[in-house]
Amino acid sequence: MVSDSLSHIVGIMLLAVGALLPIVDPLGSTPLYVQLTTGVRADQRVDMAKAVALDSFLLLLVCTFVGAYVLNFFGLSIPAIQVAGGLVLCAMGWILLNRPDAPEVPAGAPAPGTDANNLHRRAFYPLTMPLTVGPGAISVAITLGVNPHSGVRSLFITAVGHALGILIVAASVYLCYRYADVILRKLGETGRSVVMRLSAFVVLGIGVQITWNGIHALLVATFPGAAH
Repeated sequence: MVSDSLSHIVGIMLLAVGALLPIVDPLGSTPLYVQLTTGVRADQRVDMAKAVALDSFLLLLVCTFVGAYVLNFFGLSIPAIQVAGGLVLCAMGWILLNRPDAPEVPAGAPAPGTDANNLHRRAFYPLTMPLTVGPGAISVAITLGVNPHSGVRSLFITAVGHALGILIVAASVYLCYRYADVILRKLGETGRSVVMRLSAFVVLGIGVQITWNGIHALLVATFPGAAH
């Protein structure tokens, strides 16, 4: 029975990782993380990577375990969340796409707005949400949590599997953001600029796609004939 439980936990954990990791895509978000933390000291950027990873873990955990209940309480649907979150991603992608390349900050120079409180706020918004944990990841997390359970034991096993899977995703976020400078240094200045612009364009495209998915789902729910 123990081996069956462990196998079940591992299976659920792998399912959570497989569903969330491609959407969270911390490696693809690394260039944008660096750009959005321009002017932050290296040690502060490491602290922010820890904060983003922790915030991502907690946010995904909450969405998985209570997200569906919260949506029901406020009378919200997943398509509505997709539309709202997609528009936020569109706005972020557009701003980053048109943002001029930030000048290098001299070593040791004080950066504006890098006090602890401001860094903590930036770690959650926009670095955790919507850059790292966007509406797509939130939708998937909520979907993972609404699967029916046959009993308390099944509920416990599922919860442990989901928590471990989300922990792995959060650890990958930390590693990618923690070594973001190293990753981008390999690209050089030109490659870094190209990757940042391309990542911003991808974020814009993802925002448009998520917005359309939400609009389409709302249209289908309101006008069933719109599906054809």
